[in-house]
Amino acid sequence: MTALIASEADEASYRRCAGVMLVNGLGRVWVGEREDLPGAWQMPQGGIDAGEDPHSAALRELEEETSVSNVAFLAEAPDWFKYELPPELKARAWNGRWRGQMQKWFALRHLGPDSEIDVRGVDSPEFARWQWVDIDEVPRLIVDFKRPVYAAVVEAFRPHIS
Repeated sequence: MTALIASEADEASYRRCAGVMLVNGLGRVWVGEREDLPGAWQMPQGGIDAGEDPHSAALRELEEETSVSNVAFLAEAPDWFKYELPPELKARAWNGRWRGQMQKWFALRHLGPDSEIDVRGVDSPEFARWQWVDIDEVPRLIVDFKRPVYAAVVEAFRPHIS
């Protein structure tokens, strides 16, 4: 299964979202275990507000979810990727308004110490814990329905990660 490339036509059915692949100085990727779904890991991501550009949304979401703001830009994914929510989630997520998400992804280098990362001290914690992992581990840790997008993100950013 491959990630689907989103188009402008998808904006009526898919929630616009920005995501961040946060990379440390050793080239390892940050993932957090979801607070509401133990065992499910993901990178920081969230909705793009009206009038907000995707890069600003990505930086905002990163800080809201991890407390991290000390970053350098590495790359932007060339496409928007989309995923479908499983049927059991479609009615519950976002009040049933969206079929899934269309996501714009950014790779950022974390410039601060690990002690800057605080997933529990944020206003609305989304993660129970976090870890740095090898880039090839990322898709394996992700819930099935998001895995194709994460595999595409890994391939898009692999040349930019050292």
